[in-house]
Amino acid sequence: MTSLHIGDQLDHYRIEGVAARSGMASIFRATDLNTGRQVAIKVPHPEMESDPVFFDRFHREREIGQRLDHPGVMKVLPDHDRSQVYMVMEWVEGQLLREILNQQGKLCPDRAVRLTLRILDALDYIHSHGVVHRDLKPENIVVDAGDRIKLIDFGIAASVGARRLTFAKLSQTMGTPDYISPEQVKGKRGDARSDLYAAGIMLYEMLTGKVPFTGPNAFIIMNDRLLNSPVPPREANPEISPQLQEIIYRALERDPTKRYGRAREFAWDLEHQDQVGVAERPEMRDWKRRRSPWPKRILFYAMLVMIPVVIFALLLYVARHG
Repeated sequence: MTSLHIGDQLDHYRIEGVAARSGMASIFRATDLNTGRQVAIKVPHPEMESDPVFFDRFHREREIGQRLDHPGVMKVLPDHDRSQVYMVMEWVEGQLLREILNQQGKLCPDRAVRLTLRILDALDYIHSHGVVHRDLKPENIVVDAGDRIKLIDFGIAASVGARRLTFAKLSQTMGTPDYISPEQVKGKRGDARSDLYAAGIMLYEMLTGKVPFTGPNAFIIMNDRLLNSPVPPREANPEISPQLQEIIYRALERDPTKRYGRAREFAWDLEHQDQVGVAERPEMRDWKRRRSPWPKRILFYAMLVMIPVVIFALLLYVARHG
């Protein structure tokens, strides 16, 4: 673990407190001794600095954060003169959206829509600059006292045109099971529509107090969205209008070509709900019908078992008729 403490100095920064810790890094509140500005410093744990996947993720987050400049995106500050690996970011007062949901369970529709619109504004900006977040979730959104938001943690974000990641790195680049899009579950590279799917999941969660797809492990959660429909939002919260429910369904389309293509399209519907037509959707009727991935898995494993049997039979046939 990082050994910095309150009052310690890191180059020209004085550590004021610990803001957050994870398995990979710690974030400290600090003061820039040159400017007096309060900042956040992300310091990787020593054992992570030698991990090539983490190193790539850390430097990708720093590079993307330095070139993006939007009030809804946490800014990474330039800092070239340093004695060790760390990242300096703007300090943001507020709570993680996850903390708000843990405290309140669900939000009123007006607030949920307001927060979603601000998330979509930030997404529209990063997508227009060729960046896809790919790990959008309540843990990666800071909300201040005025309900303004900041997107954080671009560690597995991708730039358009960047090299495709190998299967070995898939687990580090897929995102979080509750918010991952169906195309990412299938191993495809996420694009802007994947971020919009995650925004739809979060809107569902803010309105109902729960995510639409659940299960005892990540495999079940991810496959549930490929096979089944969620509980209709209005079943979980009657305060949700039919138009708002329709918007959620559009954001959660399994086929990305049927989903919102741009953040501004999603936002337009939220801002003009009275003009949203409500479709007759089979998922509103069939959501209680649950399908399981287990038959496919059983067939797959049965085929694996049969491979050596078939090979042995072929060898036996060749030996007897050779």
